[in-house]
Amino acid sequence: MDTSHAVAPAAKDKDDPTIWKGDDALWSLIGPLLRSKKVRKKPGRPRRDDREIFNGLIWLARTGSQWAALPRAFGPKSTVHERFTEWVNDDTLKRVWEILLREYDAEIGLDWNWLVADGCLVKAPFGKKGGLVKVNPPVPTPLTGGNQAQNDIS
Repeated sequence: MDTSHAVAPAAKDKDDPTIWKGDDALWSLIGPLLRSKKVRKKPGRPRRDDREIFNGLIWLARTGSQWAALPRAFGPKSTVHERFTEWVNDDTLKRVWEILLREYDAEIGLDWNWLVADGCLVKAPFGKKGGLVKVNPPVPTPLTGGNQAQNDIS
């Protein structure tokens, strides 16, 4: 996996192995796996480019951003999410990850004695402590208006 062609937007140090998009050499290895095998049942818009979608997933992983922050250059967030789900469900992403690890190990090397995997993605509630508070259902607003009784004006 040649990381010299894929440059991070902020860091252009040639020694920085961070990739922000897959180069042609990498794409030649994983591109065929990411192609859809499903037959289209009805006509419509052509399928969005797999390479753009995959680069969007790299961007999400590198930035830790939410789906809503995904730049339009990678396609609509709903399309990127649908493709991600498709690739996860049919184990395509798992096979791609194995190729990426093998290529990285061959080029840079992995320390297999020290491995860590951790993660937690939840949206923190603003200003709440403890458990969730039960919200009462809305009730109709009582009528307001003049009093129906006679006014005693002298």
